[in-house]
Amino acid sequence: MDDKRIVSLKIKDLRKDFIDSLSELYEPEEVLSFFYILSEKFLGLRRVDVALALETVISSQELSKFENAKNHLKKQDPIQYITGDTEFYGLSFKVNQNVLIPRPETEELVDWIIKDYQRKEGGRKIKVLDIGTGSGCIAISLAKNLPEIDMYAIDVSKEALEVAKENAKHNKVAVTFMCADILQLDALKNSFDIIISNPPYVRELEKQEIHANVLENEPHLALFVSDQDPLIFYRKITRLAKKSLLADGLLYFEINQYLGTETKEMIKKLGFNSVSLRKDLYNNDRMIKASII
Repeated sequence: MDDKRIVSLKIKDLRKDFIDSLSELYEPEEVLSFFYILSEKFLGLRRVDVALALETVISSQELSKFENAKNHLKKQDPIQYITGDTEFYGLSFKVNQNVLIPRPETEELVDWIIKDYQRKEGGRKIKVLDIGTGSGCIAISLAKNLPEIDMYAIDVSKEALEVAKENAKHNKVAVTFMCADILQLDALKNSFDIIISNPPYVRELEKQEIHANVLENEPHLALFVSDQDPLIFYRKITRLAKKSLLADGLLYFEINQYLGTETKEMIKKLGFNSVSLRKDLYNNDRMIKASII
């Protein structure tokens, strides 16, 4: 669309142009999904509202925002980076190219932890640590839903931690953030009741399975591990957890779907007697819970 020719446009025509412009790159339903996300962001209109406002004329400023977003989508930039935020476990999170975009599978891990905790009888305040926090989605969701816990979070990236701190403030929760390279630590400074991590786990050989918009935009530091030692983070975190978890403490991981058995066996060899492997909604091995006793 030529901005010089068109100053304003009806929503129905904007939608048609949006679909036509992106139809060669994305499936029709995906393009429509992008359009409705942007309509809510730029126009304050939910999907149902758009259907009732097709004859509404948008301003040149609003049109410019859609054109800019469309150009980013043509370069296959993730929609979450274009809008600058995403939803995770019912909460709003700022995201940018310094952090991974939270995935639905990680919501399942958070849900598992919350339900496990809620089954326990009340008692002393517990300490929980999230290793490799990124946007803070795990730590903040836990702190929001379990306000009685003391929540801590570690990441190696200072830029990621800045995003996580903003997200904690936005969601009105208290999280103690720390910058550290977990691979360089000999011990954690505190004892914890629960340790969680969704560390890098995609092997180089699996890159062909990753969509281009992820490969070209999301931080590789948070995604990939070498083919030679894909469990490097799990091994290190398990060893640290063995030292730092309290006697009845729990260790939770999100894992590589192809390495479920290997990850489970490694955790057992390092001293955890009870190790449960759980599948996600897509029937892939995705989560582990482990305890020493």
